[in-house]
Amino acid sequence: MPMATPPNPFARADYLLAAHNPRQLPPDGGAEVAFAGRSNAGKSSALNALCQQNALARVSKTPGRTQQLVFFNLPPHDGRYLVDLPGYGYAKVPKDLQAHWQGFLDSYFGSRIALKGLVVVMDIRHPLKDYDRQIIAYAAERGLPVHAILTKADKLGRGAGLNVLQAVRRDLQGQYGDTVSVQTFSAESKVGVDELRKLVAEWLGL
Repeated sequence: MPMATPPNPFARADYLLAAHNPRQLPPDGGAEVAFAGRSNAGKSSALNALCQQNALARVSKTPGRTQQLVFFNLPPHDGRYLVDLPGYGYAKVPKDLQAHWQGFLDSYFGSRIALKGLVVVMDIRHPLKDYDRQIIAYAAERGLPVHAILTKADKLGRGAGLNVLQAVRRDLQGQYGDTVSVQTFSAESKVGVDELRKLVAEWLGL
């Protein structure tokens, strides 16, 4: 008899708030996992696939649309969150706003006790850009585990995808050791969704 698929702990995630500065963050007493990625790397699609929802995180055709830290509540609403960090890379925002975000993220990564891990979303065709490395370095400085997902894996053949996976893994684990893990992912074909779900649930103690 086939084993029953365990229920998805993220299926009932819902929007809580969007924070533009540290005062707007929820109380720092629970557990949260942050998602970061360059604009159009597929971060919103990855969050939607994780939660089996079509529109939990907005999928925008305009790069850099996420301009706040967006918190999604997880049942039973006991202080566990998924956090969508602002998209970066192509955001057409003034320099002073960029400086504000830099300061906010510095503070968030440096002092947020509830933060249990970071998922870095990278397009498999364009991995390890400068900001990817910077955001991973933030987490590593804190000793936080990092999980990199190489999205849009369906856009490459199996052999080419495996080559990129091995190259990224070699690069990151050469720098940071086992605190960084890497996988291929496709919101379209659902490759790697279960693997991501299992890891994020573990980090959150679900």
